[in-house]
Amino acid sequence: MARLPDFEALAIFAKVVELRSFAGAADELALSKATVSKAVGRLEERLGARLFNRTSRRLALTDAGQRLSERAARLLADGEAVENEALAQSSTPRGLVRLAVPMTFGVKEIAPLLPEFLALYPEVSIDLHLSDATVDLIGEGFDAGLRIARLPDSSLIARRLCGMPRYTVAAPSYLKRHGRPTHPMHLAQHKCFGYAYLSTPNVWHYTNAAGEQANVRPAGQLRVNNGEALMPAVLAGLGIADLPEFIVGGAIASGEVEVILKGWKQPEGALHLVTPPGGPRPARVEVLAEFLAREFAKGRKR
Repeated sequence: MARLPDFEALAIFAKVVELRSFAGAADELALSKATVSKAVGRLEERLGARLFNRTSRRLALTDAGQRLSERAARLLADGEAVENEALAQSSTPRGLVRLAVPMTFGVKEIAPLLPEFLALYPEVSIDLHLSDATVDLIGEGFDAGLRIARLPDSSLIARRLCGMPRYTVAAPSYLKRHGRPTHPMHLAQHKCFGYAYLSTPNVWHYTNAAGEQANVRPAGQLRVNNGEALMPAVLAGLGIADLPEFIVGGAIASGEVEVILKGWKQPEGALHLVTPPGGPRPARVEVLAEFLAREFAKGRKR
């Protein structure tokens, strides 16, 4: 198997040539003189040729050293340029952020925020992926995602942005025809609509103030993979749904639907920003995270 080039030794050699001094190269590179000398010796042994003629007063390139010096200097310059560019990317907000967000939440709550963010950071671009399915951030190459849930243990780094309450609701016309459930177990006798991407999509879990728990397997005519798609059927008085505030809050406020089982709640999820594990986040991701944290801390979208 072919060995990789000794890039470190080549870079040190180029620095020695530039400064015409082992000691000078050692000072600039923050290395010991012995380390610099060993690196050059290692390169000479690998190439099978002497690179310098050294005396106590003079350091001169050999023919082999002369031939190598130009390419080594170019290699050093390219390496420094690549590193500087990477540092600039990590410290200056610039480049593309691939962001995965649940469909309705993305349309209703995130998309309206993006004009302000893009104006603040003109060198940052957003690739907004909208889907209620839980995407594989690492496998699919996303920089970050927003998730509305009680997050399971994961290697992802999660930052809680705000609470996200849920409400069990029905239209007044449904309640007039079928009666109002007063206990979660009554839902078994009612028409309930399902959402595919709940952590337990076929079971609704409730708790009351006394700590009593009730687990219900509701059933009905409709199951969807996007919560907003339930609203027409709910408003038409065809059944009961359990939905997050950002979907159903307006209908509650207008009286189009009513909250039922007020003494019982499903476990409240929260809005989290999740990012892959690893080293420091690029500046473009960091500024987006801080921007979203500020916006949701205002409370207007809680």
